[in-house]
Amino acid sequence: MLTMLENIDSAQLNQQFLQMYSQEQQLLYFIVIYLAAPFFLLIPVMVASVITANSFAGEKERKTLEGLLYTPVSMGELFIGKALAAFVPAIVTTFASFIVYGILVNSLAYPVFSELIFPTFNWVVLIFLIVPLLVLCIIFINIFISAKVKGFQEAYQLGGVVVLPIIGLVIGQATGFLFISVQLLLGIGVGLAVICFVLFSVIKKKMNRYEFLERMN
Repeated sequence: MLTMLENIDSAQLNQQFLQMYSQEQQLLYFIVIYLAAPFFLLIPVMVASVITANSFAGEKERKTLEGLLYTPVSMGELFIGKALAAFVPAIVTTFASFIVYGILVNSLAYPVFSELIFPTFNWVVLIFLIVPLLVLCIIFINIFISAKVKGFQEAYQLGGVVVLPIIGLVIGQATGFLFISVQLLLGIGVGLAVICFVLFSVIKKKMNRYEFLERMN
């Protein structure tokens, strides 16, 4: 890991590490600021995936979806309700974890750095821009899958594929191949916003009450 830090191909990161007095500071800063960042994205992904996978698929298994579809609730209202039921817990859990993580990092790192090192700007962008957009993408993908399949386990397994890009970020960060900079996060944010818009447009066309009822029979 020290060898990797010595060969970082980034002027900004090189400058950050050169300002540190010891290898202990370099390693600690790399782990808590850079290496932990992609792992943190797994929190909203896991929460949102479990809840949304159970949205329509769980209703089908419990035989409650048909009664819900016969109510005067519109499909748009039903979709918004299912989305909010996953979005709010995922965001609250992530923000709470962010606060706890920040307290732990600063309390443990302060004796080494003699200053507070968390949060950095890239963490602010990650939590307040990337996480909400990522949660929306996960919700749209899993609601679409959950509406198509017959059971919760099938929906959850198919929806779990969305974890793979995050695992790629973890590997890239750990090997030094890729560092999550502010510029990269902004690029990811733009990409997620486009994906969210496309998914929302597709789901809006596919959310048909009569198709749901036919699929259940």
